[in-house]
Amino acid sequence: MDDSAVAASAKRKAYRNIVLPLFLVSVIAYIDRGNIGYAALTMNADLGFNAEIFGLGAGIFFAGYLLFEIPGALIAEKYSPRIWLARIMITWGAISGLMAFMHNAWQFYLIRFLLGAAEASLYPVIYASCIPRWFSARDRARAIALLLTSLQISGIIGAPLAGWLIGCQVFGYKGWQALFLLEAVPALVMGVAIVFWMADWPREAKWLTAEEKEFLAGQYKQEVEAKTASRRYTVLQALKDREVLKLCLTYFLWITGFWGFNYWMPTVLKDVSGWSNVFIGRAVALALAISLAASAYTGHSSSKRNEKRWHGAIHLFVAAIGMGAGAFAHAPWVYFVFMTLTAVGTYAPMAVWWSYPTAFLSGTAAAGAVGLINSIGNLGGFAGPYITGWIKQTTGSFAGAMIYLALSLAAAGCLILTLKKRLPADGGAGQVSGPPTARVPGRPAPRT
Repeated sequence: MDDSAVAASAKRKAYRNIVLPLFLVSVIAYIDRGNIGYAALTMNADLGFNAEIFGLGAGIFFAGYLLFEIPGALIAEKYSPRIWLARIMITWGAISGLMAFMHNAWQFYLIRFLLGAAEASLYPVIYASCIPRWFSARDRARAIALLLTSLQISGIIGAPLAGWLIGCQVFGYKGWQALFLLEAVPALVMGVAIVFWMADWPREAKWLTAEEKEFLAGQYKQEVEAKTASRRYTVLQALKDREVLKLCLTYFLWITGFWGFNYWMPTVLKDVSGWSNVFIGRAVALALAISLAASAYTGHSSSKRNEKRWHGAIHLFVAAIGMGAGAFAHAPWVYFVFMTLTAVGTYAPMAVWWSYPTAFLSGTAAAGAVGLINSIGNLGGFAGPYITGWIKQTTGSFAGAMIYLALSLAAAGCLILTLKKRLPADGGAGQVSGPPTARVPGRPAPRT
């Protein structure tokens, strides 16, 4: 088998045995994250939660994330990413099920905090420890784009299911309780399955031939050497790096809008439209299906053009327009159009974004930096839902909150354009992150 055939075969197997299980993990994670937004349609009335209480409980999930994100990412990188992912899924599945048994606001806050602590470091482990070991810098955006279609697919599956479940009673449990119980089960099952399905390194993969192991190991080694030749980062240096800090602020502003939108979207849509819970679930699924198509195109376009910044910024500007214009929409279908624009803009550039840090960092430096970016960013996951709830409770309207979220998304788009155009994994100056300078066996040398 020649080098090109080895490369193609190794990549196919990596998609099947690394990207596919990670995709399923992410689908389950986002179904479990998003179910609180649909539970609110009946849970808030049952438990006596006002908009501010719900916003604080939804957002406090990310406080747990902040505390445990970086330590978890470093533990996984040092020992075993797949075992750490299994630990994350099993603990978050168990805690998620406890949501069905809460009775007051303080229990709500505590369980949401513990849920965030349990899930902390999930995506840093995926982005910094799993994907880079199996995919080159050029292929990474495409692999992450495919993996992150899970964000919308989780909504396409979860929104109609949640809309239906919250109107039912299952074994004596109210619909929102059944929602939390039933959607906790897949996390427990997948937490066990991932231990046997994935491998931590190419050399440990029983599903690769010797030649394929050598190719993937060599590809990863050459990329690390190219980054190290440019600059060797310690974990502390990575956490203090100016580019990393800009990524943190950008992601904070983005995630403020992202989770403010996602956690409140079903409630705002019901407020504007008066539609049934089942119909709202279907409408949200349609919006996310459209954003899924946009995500697939964006990941492909970024890899093809070897460009990241504008692929991220333009989408965030679109999201800001959709969110801001939606504040003034009163007709249900007009609001739906703006809601769909917001879904496209907030979701589509995710894959491009998470291929950026690993274009100039690797190993524990990458794990720590991605953990920092995700944890600081997820403070926005606290700020967005809470401030949205506070503004709604104070003013009686979502309009001011939506304008606030739109400004946050627009600022994130502007900041993305300040990032460096070219990084060490790209081989110099010119374009945005792409193929490494070091040649990988079986591939032609990159054009400059």
